[in-house]
Amino acid sequence: MPYYEHVFLARQDASAQQVEELTTQITGVIEGLGGKVTKTESWGVRSLTYRIQKNRKAHFVLLNIDGPATIVAEVERQERINEDIIRYLTVRVDELEEGPSAMMRKADRDRERDERGGPREGGFRSERGPRRPREEETTASVEE
Repeated sequence: MPYYEHVFLARQDASAQQVEELTTQITGVIEGLGGKVTKTESWGVRSLTYRIQKNRKAHFVLLNIDGPATIVAEVERQERINEDIIRYLTVRVDELEEGPSAMMRKADRDRERDERGGPREGGFRSERGPRRPREEETTASVEE
């Protein structure tokens, strides 16, 4: 059977429990039609790049699905009906990714960096040394 990665965005004012209920409802639809959900990840509330239906943030949820295309069509139909889901995307993949997704690995990496207390990328000015003089300053001092 083909494999799919399915991500849906739920409204920001929905509670975490409501998002969990949405996830179990979608999982129930998939399993009821003979498919299988191999992985479920909740990425939490994240900012959107642009407003979608007057929402600036949304709950992100990833589902890895193993099943025929009819399951995906039914899940997407259910999500179009549901007012709490503002956007969804389903992508067919050759194989499902084992372990945490790229978003979860990024969250772990960010959490480790914050625990270390180290600087973000680029570092501080003191670590890079003093600035080199500007071209204007060097030419002005030569002319004097």
